[in-house]
Amino acid sequence: MLLRRRFVSGLAFPFLSACRKSGQRLIAVVPKSSAHLFFVTVHAGVDAAAKEFAVRISWNGPNDETDHNRQIQIVDAFITQRVDGMAISATDENALAAPVERAIQAGIPVTIFDSGVAVKGYVSWIATDNAAAGTEAARRLGALLERRGKVGMVMQKPGGTSTVLRERAFERTMAREFPNITIAARQYGMADAAKSRAAAENILTAHPDLAGVFASSEAASLGTIQAIRSRGLSEKIRLITFDTSDSHLQALRDGTIDVMMVQDAFRLGYEAVKSLSDKLNGLTPLHHVDVLARAIVREDLGKPGVRELLTSRRPGT
Repeated sequence: MLLRRRFVSGLAFPFLSACRKSGQRLIAVVPKSSAHLFFVTVHAGVDAAAKEFAVRISWNGPNDETDHNRQIQIVDAFITQRVDGMAISATDENALAAPVERAIQAGIPVTIFDSGVAVKGYVSWIATDNAAAGTEAARRLGALLERRGKVGMVMQKPGGTSTVLRERAFERTMAREFPNITIAARQYGMADAAKSRAAAENILTAHPDLAGVFASSEAASLGTIQAIRSRGLSEKIRLITFDTSDSHLQALRDGTIDVMMVQDAFRLGYEAVKSLSDKLNGLTPLHHVDVLARAIVREDLGKPGVRELLTSRRPGT
């Protein structure tokens, strides 16, 4: 098992010294949250690429996806440490622009993955095709509702590129392709399952005739699952979720979730490290890599490839 390390206040000079002496390049990976299962799976992909391409990894990110200041501190600490490359999933595309620009200006190759930053000059942009995923979620929900009814959206948070793109695509597709479906309510869960549950409860209370919900992230999904179950509305309200966990899988099996949109988090982490390894070795990595999300229904769970996507690439599974 590869050793995982968390760095406090960006101070990891002894480890950096050891990395330099080993002759291996050191790549910093900065997730927008270290707590979400999605990023645990990203980390597994990072570790696999590190082993394959013989690089060292420093993994450090804020616990809370809304903690822009902490992520800025981490990026600046890695700049000071003069890491050989950096991959970042930004908590906010604008708040992280200046620190990422500082890294690029310092000569550190930077790859952006999962969630964008409003800068130029990065090595690669590697992400789920979130617009396509939001469009697919809208089409799936529209079909389940037979093209009519009221729906709600439990959203992630303002400023996160990945979730904003899928939420906007969902709204555009509903307006364009399903004129008899109304988005009756939208609330942010602020990247927190408990707050997402409260948001879902508020929507369900205000709209007792609600027919469906789109939950656009891991936290939004977990909170919405809990809210729907607490009211005995499983299999009564159609639910489209994002990402995966044991709770998602159980909800898909028992009918609380109708469709689960799943990103290949492992590949996102793998490709981020690969792009920087290629750059450091004089190769030209792809500037833009789109990774498609997969729509999974209960009947898909036994299909080849689905179990691997959902569980087998996670550490400890």
